[in-house]
Amino acid sequence: MSNSEINVPVVLVFSGHDPSGGAGVQADIEAIISQGVHPATVITALTVQDTVNVKRFVPTEPSLVIEQARAVLEDMPVTCIKIGMIGSVALVEVIHSILKDYPEIPVVLDPVLIAGGGGALADEAIAKAMLNLLVPLATVLTPNAYEARALVELAGAKGDTIDERGAALLAMGPAYVLLKGGDEPGVEVENWLFHGHTAPRRFVFERLPGAFHGSGCTLASAIAGLLAQASDADYVNAIHEAQEYTGHTLFHAAQIGRGQWIPHRLFWADSEEEGEDSAPVPRIH
Repeated sequence: MSNSEINVPVVLVFSGHDPSGGAGVQADIEAIISQGVHPATVITALTVQDTVNVKRFVPTEPSLVIEQARAVLEDMPVTCIKIGMIGSVALVEVIHSILKDYPEIPVVLDPVLIAGGGGALADEAIAKAMLNLLVPLATVLTPNAYEARALVELAGAKGDTIDERGAALLAMGPAYVLLKGGDEPGVEVENWLFHGHTAPRRFVFERLPGAFHGSGCTLASAIAGLLAQASDADYVNAIHEAQEYTGHTLFHAAQIGRGQWIPHRLFWADSEEEGEDSAPVPRIH
């Protein structure tokens, strides 16, 4: 078989650049490659940040973003789109126009509003634009607790409980909503998956010590990579496997800088002697 006959799935990524390499597009690349999939990346913003916090960011020119994205889409067999940090209302509108032109491609939307250290990566105008233009087109939505509450509040919906927040976000259009609980209190981490009229699925993890930089990017991109592999992908299974993978990256994380730990997304390339099987995996309920 010639190389031209090999089918390589492609994920198109819209994401910001993090110079520390912990989050953003570098996290996306590593997580997608780890699923055996090719990442094609469009940079939506340049950030000034480290493992402690984000200091500032500059959005990319909208015309450049749309030209990059369309160049990839017209050249490669993109089978999933992953959206992370966006950077401006104009970029939300640009990405919306692209999604409308490719409705058959599943979309994993990680609605990034704040950095791991608490610094803002999107203002209320961007969040509202995202809510109105991108959330309804998402296949899988992966907000953390803060983002879920903020989006539900902006929508004017009721969101006092996890069930209410999940139902409210699901009603906005996504096929699947994964509410992440890593920044919630508790001995264990609970993630909740909402889909259709079925009962929500609860994934329970051991809570690891410390805080992590780029865990949300890692999870969303791993989901995108797994979904890209087949047109008839099992979404629930892909979301489950992506959480297992992310758990391993956090278990093998390192405190490279002065702040949060950076997930080791290429842990699988290390020697088997490091004992990767001892990493926490989710329990489903």
